[in-house]
Amino acid sequence: MTFRLKTLYRFMLSSFVPLFVMTFFICLFIVLMQFLWRYIDDLVGKGLGIDVIGELFFYAALSMVPMALPLAILLAALMTFGNLGERFELTAMKASGVSLIKSMSPLTVLIVAIAIGAFFFQNNVLPVAQTKMWTLLFSVRQKSPELEIPEGVFYDQIPGYNLFVQSKDRDNGTLYDMMIYDFSKGFDNAGIILADSGTLAMTEDKKYLVLDLYSGESFDNLKEAATASANVPYRRETFDDKKIYLKFDANFNRMGEEGMRNQYVGKNIAELKHTIDSVNLRVDSVGTSYANLVAGKNYLNVSPYSFSVGDSGRSVRSIRTVSMKSPMNVDSIFHGLSSAYELNYLDRALSSLRRQRQDYEFKGLTLADDRKTIIRHGIEMHKKFTLSIACLVFFFIGAPLGAIIRKGGLGMPLVISVFLFIVYYIIDNTGNKMARDARIAVWEGMWVSTAILLPLGIFVTYKAVNDSAVFNKDAYLNFFKKLLGRNQVRHVELKEVIMDEVEDSRAVELLDSLDKSAESLLAAIPKSPGYISYWLKGCPTDLLRGLSRQEEDMVEYLSNSRDKLVINKLMDLPVLRNLWLYRPAPERRLGWLGVIVIPVGLPLYLIGRHSIAYLRKEIESIIKVDAELKNLITKK
Repeated sequence: MTFRLKTLYRFMLSSFVPLFVMTFFICLFIVLMQFLWRYIDDLVGKGLGIDVIGELFFYAALSMVPMALPLAILLAALMTFGNLGERFELTAMKASGVSLIKSMSPLTVLIVAIAIGAFFFQNNVLPVAQTKMWTLLFSVRQKSPELEIPEGVFYDQIPGYNLFVQSKDRDNGTLYDMMIYDFSKGFDNAGIILADSGTLAMTEDKKYLVLDLYSGESFDNLKEAATASANVPYRRETFDDKKIYLKFDANFNRMGEEGMRNQYVGKNIAELKHTIDSVNLRVDSVGTSYANLVAGKNYLNVSPYSFSVGDSGRSVRSIRTVSMKSPMNVDSIFHGLSSAYELNYLDRALSSLRRQRQDYEFKGLTLADDRKTIIRHGIEMHKKFTLSIACLVFFFIGAPLGAIIRKGGLGMPLVISVFLFIVYYIIDNTGNKMARDARIAVWEGMWVSTAILLPLGIFVTYKAVNDSAVFNKDAYLNFFKKLLGRNQVRHVELKEVIMDEVEDSRAVELLDSLDKSAESLLAAIPKSPGYISYWLKGCPTDLLRGLSRQEEDMVEYLSNSRDKLVINKLMDLPVLRNLWLYRPAPERRLGWLGVIVIPVGLPLYLIGRHSIAYLRKEIESIIKVDAELKNLITKK
């Protein structure tokens, strides 16, 4: 039986996989360039072979996969579903009964497989790659730079020597007017060599420099041979041709990987957990011993324990209880002494406290390194899991966002991806640093970025599945207008068939009643409510609800009018809404709470005051429109 993928699944995979591969290598190249700019000073001028640089970049690329993989998944998902939305292919799928979740299902399976592979990569491959990368990088840092003697300045890159060259012939390499300071035996035994010219060469094993000097003098300090006299002898030598061998290892010596392998970056989950358990055991044992020392310390020359012989003949230790026959007034005894004794006792007490504090601080410092080791290993162990979860979270952010914005290519998806990844990177680094500094627990610091972005992924997935408008600015404007009660506009249309005719007397009666209710409510609403009055009283919402019902009844009755002018004038009546900003605290206790909590109460008061002022304008508008309606009805 052969297994064949559905056409839809093959189509989704063929749309996503090439984009994912492309974006992954682009993101990997970008983070690799970041690595290059960071360590460019350690690589330039060392004369490294292309094999060493290539090996370093290979291991660096493997170490940068955890940073490039989530960004690549986010960007590829945005581009894939953005392209499908832009070409109306998602619309065709939905019209055919294929939901967004079903179209995402093959890619979800793929991302889950990638997340599982990322976990094994973090646990098995990354420790080896990081061990080799850091070992190679430290080896490169230890390599001596390429020898390039400048003109007119002192060159100090040869260990133990300072070399000055006035000029040089670039054709044959001859150096002119040379001055060499020899500090290889220490500054107290320095030597100086002057030469008219010379040449510089390297031995075949690249471990020594050979200076062939012509027509010069050398001065050596013989302080080691000096006697007890103040005069220090020196030796002067004149030469026509002299060769000097300077120790200068120009070879590339690779360091061993054992030291880096024992660090937290070179361990898998089992090794990290073993180290954490062993260090925790050591910290607990040392802490217990320190606690026993503190508990067994003699105070006032009285031991806290008493020993007795038990039934078995063994010594039994028990806590000693010390009691006094009568209370002792220590202050009176202390002040009854002479001032010299008082100062002596105070100095002795302060000295004893300082010694105890220094002892406790030293014991605390001995445990600080172990705690730091536990934290570092804990952070590295949590990183093995955060990458896999980040891949899933970024996919469920990128795919729904692409379906919502419906923009393909590298324009809008790239901007959104970079923005979201920067937010994720900042949050992740902040949590990492806080965990590393022991300000929060390790698991809190390592999972805070996932905890913040996971609700975003759930939100955009829900919005995309329900075809909700996320990036429609009109929807947000309408929401805030609705929150402030300014979004609704009354619509009244002239009816073609009218069942109940409008009686003018009844209409005028309803308008008069509405005017009285509006005027009574307007009198009950303060023009400029104070801060305390707003929170304790607010607006009389019961009167507002009554006026709103009365207005709607009047509009419903007059909507049966055959006069088009009356119908048009009804649309000028505002729609009254009972907003919570009119009276945010229905109970007096909540009102006093709002008064006390000024950081929350003051902004709400300013918004509510503005809303109440707008409500007064609406009520005044009702009274004005009522008068115009009555004029229209009576004139008719």
